Amino acid sequence: MFEFDSLREISSTMKKNKLRTFLTGFSVAWGIFMLIVLLAAGNGLRNGIVYNFRNMADNMANCWSGYTSLPYKGFLPDRRIYFTEEDVYAIKRHFPEVSLISPVNYRNDTITFNKEYLTGGISSVHPDYNSIVYLPVLAGKGRFINTVDLMQRRKVVVLSPRMAEVLFRDSIEPLGSHVKIGNLMFQVIGIYQDEDKSNDAPAYIPFSTGRLLYDNANRIRNIRFALTGINTEEAEEAFSEQFRHFMARRHQFDPEDKNAVGMWTTGSEFRMWQGMNNGIALFIWIVGIGTLMAGIVGVSNIMLITVRERTREFGIRKAIGAKPSSILGLIIVESVLVTAVFGYIGLVLGIGLTEMVNYGMEMAGAGASGGGNPGEGTTVFRNPTVNLGIAMAATGVLIVAGVLAGYFPARKATKITAIEAIRADE
Repeated sequence: MFEFDSLREISSTMKKNKLRTFLTGFSVAWGIFMLIVLLAAGNGLRNGIVYNFRNMADNMANCWSGYTSLPYKGFLPDRRIYFTEEDVYAIKRHFPEVSLISPVNYRNDTITFNKEYLTGGISSVHPDYNSIVYLPVLAGKGRFINTVDLMQRRKVVVLSPRMAEVLFRDSIEPLGSHVKIGNLMFQVIGIYQDEDKSNDAPAYIPFSTGRLLYDNANRIRNIRFALTGINTEEAEEAFSEQFRHFMARRHQFDPEDKNAVGMWTTGSEFRMWQGMNNGIALFIWIVGIGTLMAGIVGVSNIMLITVRERTREFGIRKAIGAKPSSILGLIIVESVLVTAVFGYIGLVLGIGLTEMVNYGMEMAGAGASGGGNPGEGTTVFRNPTVNLGIAMAATGVLIVAGVLAGYFPARKATKITAIEAIRADE
């Protein structure tokens, strides 16, 4: 049974060898500290990538019409291609990969409520747009455009938080109120969530209403849709090719003319970021484990020196009747104490630093979120913290390494006879 006297003896030994104890502990603390900082940096990068894609479907496509660059069946180049609402329904029927789809027309107009006014963007969309771009409307903030609004061509509008803040300054409830867009009155049915409160965030009205009031020529600027089952670059390229050929048949342009229809997808960009993130994460783990291994090697070398220096002491102990197990336990406990205490110090410092950095970034983000520069809210680094379980596991690995580092040389020393041990320094 391990007694208090043994702890006092270990403490006395450490005090006599302060430099050795400090170097051992420092190698342990530094290994844990660097591992936590590196893992936190990797998590911050991954969280930043996920945050940048938070308002998009996993694989969103944005398609727009352009000008032809090749002659085709008597048509000259530089002919303008216009999408129609019929194209939207045809795409949904023809391509099973398209799970959600919405046309998008955009215009700027003046929005007025009583004496307050602003100039902002007005997007005409289908109900699916909410799920494609992810515009959550929180409880108590109304709703987004629905199918009934679309079918009945209702004059309803969903405002951005910044618009609601500017227009309704006098504590008037926005929901149910009527705002004037241009010269027409629209009822406010919802306020969608926008953490950045950007001045550039648009308001949304039903596509059928926008087409009736502003776009009588049945022309669509953009079509957005979400894709399912397309997870590789090859599949994405094949879909883009099929989509261009499909639109070429409907609008009479050369299928090889890539200027007539443009397409951008988030899938390729997301895969690129994900690949970079995985590579960086692998690099961080390699460097972190290398740092941890350096700590383990440092502990092992110091414990080997410790046992060698105390071989004569062990011989005297055996000569006066000490059991090999008590000598072995003394070395192991000393090793565990050093690695556990300094490992905990490295753990606390590492987590403390990452939490301070995270807190500073959150405060800076909160101070800058009042509104409205383009691109605001985009970041490649966010919430740089590390999982506590991983940090504890790394500390546990170092403690186990410390036990093994002390066990093997101590076990070898206890097998030496008392006479040989006493003569070891002679």
